[in-house]
Amino acid sequence: MLKEHPTLRHVFGRAGWYFLTFLVAGTLNFVLPRLGDANPVDVVMSKVSGNIDAKTAREKEEAYLKEFGLVEVDSAGKIVRDAGGKPVKASIVSQFVNYVGMCLSGDFGTSIHQYPKKVGEIIKTAIPWTIALQLPTIVFGWIIGNILGALAAYKRGVFDRLFYPLALLASAVPAFCFGILLVYLFAIRLEWFPAAGGYSEGLTQTLSWEFIRSASYYYLLPFLAIFIPVVGGQAIGMRSMCIYELGTDYVKYAKLLGIKENKILFYMFRNAMLPQLTGLALALGAMVGGSLIAEIVFSYPGLGLTILTAIQGNDYSVITGATLLLTVCVLVANFSVDVLIGFLDPRVAAGIARSE
Repeated sequence: MLKEHPTLRHVFGRAGWYFLTFLVAGTLNFVLPRLGDANPVDVVMSKVSGNIDAKTAREKEEAYLKEFGLVEVDSAGKIVRDAGGKPVKASIVSQFVNYVGMCLSGDFGTSIHQYPKKVGEIIKTAIPWTIALQLPTIVFGWIIGNILGALAAYKRGVFDRLFYPLALLASAVPAFCFGILLVYLFAIRLEWFPAAGGYSEGLTQTLSWEFIRSASYYYLLPFLAIFIPVVGGQAIGMRSMCIYELGTDYVKYAKLLGIKENKILFYMFRNAMLPQLTGLALALGAMVGGSLIAEIVFSYPGLGLTILTAIQGNDYSVITGATLLLTVCVLVANFSVDVLIGFLDPRVAAGIARSE
């Protein structure tokens, strides 16, 4: 069946490579936070050790080590001890195998810094904020940036001379730098918007009009901090592609035939958009990373702030769970765009057919 459908075979082949990438990235996400010598259980013990005796403290510490999978456990569920009676530290491989088993059952572990909260609960609280901030900025930034880039290439003149340097500047400045500038200008100097947070203090996260209005007010500056660089980067790429398309024979011929400008612009935009889809796939990782840093600048209650808090508290479980989720999202988005290009671009489809 796959031999009769080269495009389908291409999709399955790409899926295999993305799955391999996921395995490598997932392994690194697990291993890297655990390379240090610090014991994260010390964070939990520091909250309780002052109120209990030494024996109870030792028992609690061993229970935490077992719960977080940091010590070897025998088939009966008891902690393995060395000749001196001390718990045997679990190897990275053993911890990884245990973690994979937990993930397959839907359990990402327990937070160390926010014990006894579950990692899934923490991520579930943060992920809606990140999606609400990043998805509109990336989608609308891509669309508006491409439209403006196409107009600048087609109209040229004063519009292009003014637009091009502004777009170049916007694409060159990272989102977190824009965030710092926006905070200084509109929050500190002019005091028009709040400098940090996702909503006003004292409000609960409900779908009430008061909460939505407050969240929208806090949303504007983080949105602009991410939106402006995305628009600038996409506009620069689309402008370059459209300038190339303007020099092609089909555009010159269409102008000689007297076809309306709007129709020529549509065909030019459609042909130039396909390489931009590839660029979007390549840039998704950088966009997501820059957006997370922008969240930290604004103390926005999304995954960026969650990961920062976990790093500061040496919270292995939350770091691994959050980065694993981000890895999956970026890979799925890239794979979707990759497959979409294979179906939309006849040149790619023809290349796949020839390779067979």
